This record gives sequence, C-alpha cells and structure tokens, in this order.
Amino acid sequence: MSDLRDAAMSSKAWPFEEARALLKRVQAAGKSEVLFETGYGPSGLPHIGTFGEVLRTTMIRRAFEVISDIPTRLICFSDDLDGMRKVPGNVPNREKLHDYLQLPLTSVPDPFEEFESFGHHNNAMLRRFLDTFGFEYEFYSATDYYRSGQFDTVLKRAAERYDDIMTVMLKSLREERRQTYSIFLPIHPETGRVLYVPMKHVDAVNHTITFDDEDGREWTLPVTGGHCKLQWKPDFGARWAALGVDFEMYGKDHSTNTPIYDRICEILGGQAPNHFTYELFLDDQGQKISKSSGNGIGIDEWLTYASTESLSYFMYLKPKTAKRLYFDVIPRAMDEYHQQLRAYPDQTPEQRAANPVWHIHSGDVPASDMVVSYSMLLNLASVSSAEDRGTLWGFIRKYAPDASPETHPNLDQAAGYAVRYYNDFVKPTKVYRAPTEAEREALQALREELAAWQGGQDDEALQTLVYAVGRDRFDPLRDWFKALYQVLLGADQGPRFGGFIALYGVAETVALIDTALAGELAG
Repeated sequence: MSDLRDAAMSSKAWPFEEARALLKRVQAAGKSEVLFETGYGPSGLPHIGTFGEVLRTTMIRRAFEVISDIPTRLICFSDDLDGMRKVPGNVPNREKLHDYLQLPLTSVPDPFEEFESFGHHNNAMLRRFLDTFGFEYEFYSATDYYRSGQFDTVLKRAAERYDDIMTVMLKSLREERRQTYSIFLPIHPETGRVLYVPMKHVDAVNHTITFDDEDGREWTLPVTGGHCKLQWKPDFGARWAALGVDFEMYGKDHSTNTPIYDRICEILGGQAPNHFTYELFLDDQGQKISKSSGNGIGIDEWLTYASTESLSYFMYLKPKTAKRLYFDVIPRAMDEYHQQLRAYPDQTPEQRAANPVWHIHSGDVPASDMVVSYSMLLNLASVSSAEDRGTLWGFIRKYAPDASPETHPNLDQAAGYAVRYYNDFVKPTKVYRAPTEAEREALQALREELAAWQGGQDDEALQTLVYAVGRDRFDPLRDWFKALYQVLLGADQGPRFGGFIALYGVAETVALIDTALAGELAG
C-alpha cells in the first residue's frame, strides 16, 4: 500500500490529481471528514449521465482514500421538492398528472401506482440503480431536509443576507427576468404549488417572506420548515454551505454558473467545494446527448451489448474531452478494458496508479479470462451467422481447449454480447464485394497455402503467412487486408487476420475463400 501511496502522490491519472487537490483543501480547513456530493433531479429516471457522475466521483473518492486516512462520505442528493413543470412523456397514466403541475415532485401521485408519490418512485429507482452497480453512498431528499428543518439555519441566513445574494443573481439575469426574480420559491399554503413570484418583502429579523399569489392575495410565510425552497442556483450554494460539501462534479453546461454557486455558498457562511467539470457526451452525429430528445445511447442499451466494466472504462477516459457515446464505441471499450486487465499484473506501482482498471475496481483488480477478444468474437459471429453463443463456443473450444463457459464466465458473457451486437448492428450493414483480378489471384494463393498448412492454430505463424501472400502483390499492404475484410467479411475493417484464421479454423477459412471466389458471398 505504501508503494501505491507514493505512486499516487505523483500520478497524472485525473482521479489522483483531483484527490491531491482535495487533500490540500481539507488539510487547510482542518476537517476531520471529507464529504463528496452528487445531485439528482428526479423529474425522470436515472440515466447514463447519472451513472457517469457517481462513478467518476467514486473514483476520486477511492483515490483520496489511498493518499489520506481522513474518513470520506458520498451523498446522493435528490432535488425532489422541485415543482413538476411538465408531464413526462415516458410514464403511464399521463392524463392523470396534468392537474398536478407545479406541485413538488413528492406531492405528485405516482403514475406507476407503486409509491406514495412520483418523486418517491424516482428516488427509489435511483437507489435501485446505484445499488445495482454497488456504489457506496448515503441518500438525501430535499423534501426531507427542507421540511424537517435541517436547512432552517441556512435559510434564515439567506433571508438575513437576501440583498447580497440577489446582487449576485441579478447580474446573471436578463432585464425582464430581474423584475420578477427572487431566490425564494414559496409553496402555496392552500394549493401546495411551487410559486415563481416576486417578493414584496423579505424580513431579515423574523425570517419571513411576503408575496402575492397568482390571484393577487397577499401571504406572509416563514422561510423555514418547508414553506419555501430556493431557486436552483442559490440552492446549489446553500446546500454546499448547509452540508459542508468538499467536492462536487457536474457537466460543462453548469460551468458558467460555478462562480455564482461558489459566491452564494460563501455569503451563506460556507467554503465553496472543489469542483470537477466534465464534458458532455455526443451522439453519432456529433450532437450533444439530451434526455428530452432521446439521442445517443442509454445505460440499458450499453449493457445489452457489453459489460458494466467496459462502460466504466469508457467513462474513465478523458472526462474533460467531449466523446461520442454511441453503439460503435462499445467493441473498442470492451477490448481495451481487457487489454488493461492483462497488463496490470506486470506493472509497477506507478503504472498501476495510471491504469484505468485500478480506478474501475478500486484497486481490487480481477484477472481477464478473455482468451478471444470481443472484436474477434464479432467477426466470428459474422462468418458463422451465429444466432446464439453456443455457435461461438464451438470455435472457441477448438482454439482454446481448456476454456469453457464455467471456467471463463467473462468470455461466455462476451460471446452472448457479441451475438446480440452482430445481429443488431453488423448483420444489417454487411456488404460483400467481388474481388478484383489481382485480389482473386492473391486469395487463390492464400487458399493454396492454407490448404497445405501443417502449422496448427499458431496466430503469429498464420499472420506471417497472410502477410507474405500480400507483401509482393499489394502496395500499400493495407490494400490486401482491406480486400480480405471486404471480400470475406463484408466489412471495411476487421481483426488481425492470422488470429481470425486460428480461431475460425484453417479448413473453415479455406471454405470461406472458396465461397467468396465462387461469387456466393457478393452475390
């Protein structure tokens, strides 16, 4: 552990860089505990962004625990006192929800008819979601905190320092918005709705607000006890001050608000936490992924075709760089994750600290049993037209006789993923072409060499053979491999071809070439 701690203190891996910065903050403040926070808006179900935010925060938390013995906690805070601004499009019984617009989410009936409110339903889904992935966290509800009085101290302070906070907020608002803006959102005593109305008076001594409702009736309410909540930007800073948050990350779309959040936290007597701003994901067209538009890929969709660990690997890579999050990134993520697993046992402490798998598994790194890569399984599924993983195991057993679904569970799981991925994405786009005369002559030469082959299933020897056949016939040589992929596999890219032959089988590859030369693939 001491070797790893030494490595972590100089590692350029982003979780360790953030952990070291956080340690400086905590030591300067003399704190005996470190509080990490992630926020959740329960107007909809948790999604892949929720996963990424909690995962990345957990990676920094675990990195911190390597370099410091100061205890840590992670809070997942649900802003469930927010008013429901529109009826979600993906819930049952939608017509029953229209009468509950602007009510706090925890006062809206559950359209699924399973929990006491829509907010409680989505909170339960969040906890189930986080528990499924084994995250260690504490769940906090805004409704509980406002109504129980746990935010009363910071709310009183907000009333006392109302003008200072309003000065910060008004600078960020358009002129027309300034006329009606208030940091406080009253909850109507009769209707229960969250009101967006200007304040007539804020009493800094008695900690009350006075306002007119939509019908012109004047009300005076205490700011405490759940009679109002804060607008979302002030709420960020107030929550940090009330809870003593040391670290929170959020997407780039929040970055322009960071000075606002920080200043409000300071006005309310807190110390602004350390931040980490991550880039947003892009869909296959390079557009930002949006929950409302439904573009991009969801977590359930990723996990249909690949493991949780591969998604964690994807989330680890370059979090400050915008990345395409679409189905075609899955095979590479799967293969690179297992490449890093295989490299880990022979690495130095410094290399391990920089290896993504250390951060994915919090240092308890398993061994990889992927004796065949995911991309190779995809190509095997393609040439064998596999409909189930059993077809792939027929080839795997010949290539690796000691492997079985029982001894290699990750490989077995990956075979199932590969069959689904092939049938959903590869099969519909396969386009074979006939070989040119030069390619036909080369394929015939390769066929004859393979027909006379006595070297068994030696990947490297077969790759050398494939290379030798193409070396004197193609310039550049990549045109030879491109021809192999397009003519034999119906794709523009493909595996290391010697490895493919070893897995698929020499005799089977000879038969495949014969089929292509007979025009039965392109036809």
